[in-house]
Amino acid sequence: MTNILLKISYDGTDFCGWQRQDKSDNGKPVRTVQGEIEAALFKMFHSPVALYGSGRTDSGVHAAGQAANFISPVDSIPGANYVRALNGMLPPDIRILGAAPAADGFSARFNATSRVYRYFIQTKNPPLASESRYRWFIPFRPDAGTLNEMCSCLRGEIDCAAFAAAGDASLSTMRYIDSAFFSWDLQNPDLLVFQIEANAFLWKMVRSVTGTLIQLAQKKAGAESFKEILESRNRSRAGMTAPPAGLFLWEVKFDGIRRHV
Repeated sequence: MTNILLKISYDGTDFCGWQRQDKSDNGKPVRTVQGEIEAALFKMFHSPVALYGSGRTDSGVHAAGQAANFISPVDSIPGANYVRALNGMLPPDIRILGAAPAADGFSARFNATSRVYRYFIQTKNPPLASESRYRWFIPFRPDAGTLNEMCSCLRGEIDCAAFAAAGDASLSTMRYIDSAFFSWDLQNPDLLVFQIEANAFLWKMVRSVTGTLIQLAQKKAGAESFKEILESRNRSRAGMTAPPAGLFLWEVKFDGIRRHV
């Protein structure tokens, strides 16, 4: 038996999130990324194989670099061969980008030291039709400098309760944020990119942070306004939850400092 680590990309538009769901929607199966990959693994090995992701993404959220591991019952298959084999059985909105053996006991979830998300915001001019599944369109151009001033308080160990969705089951709302910043895309001058890296995230936290920051920027509010919301630890003080279409789980890192959660 061999532990295999996968790097996975997916278009989350037509999925009910990452996590397998053992229920149906009005009698119809619920489609999830984990469920599709486990179905492909079942075809390969003719027996159930559990897949363990580094974290969950919500309905409509995409991934450029999700990480997940499974225990292969066959030792003779080289790790890299899983890329072609699985892609041949998966739907086109899921692609395996890499596969390699991992140490016994390695867990994509518990060995991850940070997750990086990117949120893509098309400003002023609507995105192309081919891009609309992967952008949040706002009809104005916010000031990136002001947004980054607001982001300056998103550093280190922080209570992120103000950005937790109702129903979040986390035991603690404390998270360690490594960095958070906005930048303009070099190829598309109207495309604003928000990147945030942390040890872990609360349910819908990235979308809540993004929506709050953009709304404050639209109101010409300053950094102090965002700091007050953060320190309130009150979700009702924060802004909207940005739509899922612009959000990507961009990278999962395993080489940093392992923190709580």
